[in-house]
Amino acid sequence: MGGCLFCKFAKHEIPKEFIYEDNDVMVFKDIHPVRPVHLLIVPKEHIGDFLLLKNEVLWVKLSKIIQKIIKDQKLEKKGYRLGINGGGAQIIEHLHIHLMAPVGKTAKL
Repeated sequence: MGGCLFCKFAKHEIPKEFIYEDNDVMVFKDIHPVRPVHLLIVPKEHIGDFLLLKNEVLWVKLSKIIQKIIKDQKLEKKGYRLGINGGGAQIIEHLHIHLMAPVGKTAKL
């Protein structure tokens, strides 16, 4: 998508510092963090909404990368939250998964 900010990051048209990057996925800090750790895990392929994700291999890869990032950031015992906005709730209409931490058991959704 020509105007998609995340697609521009993926194509390196706009500089972005990545926590992780490969041919299919990029991970970077949210520009408006709600927790000390607030990362976005984003497929490079433009997928406008979670309901449009059909590639099971990509979903498995995203899951494995999220697990790796959780371990790399040492969040296993600190409490973390994963979130996906969809159906018009997302600010940027490109599938992305929020990883936020630390989050306690009493934290509000």
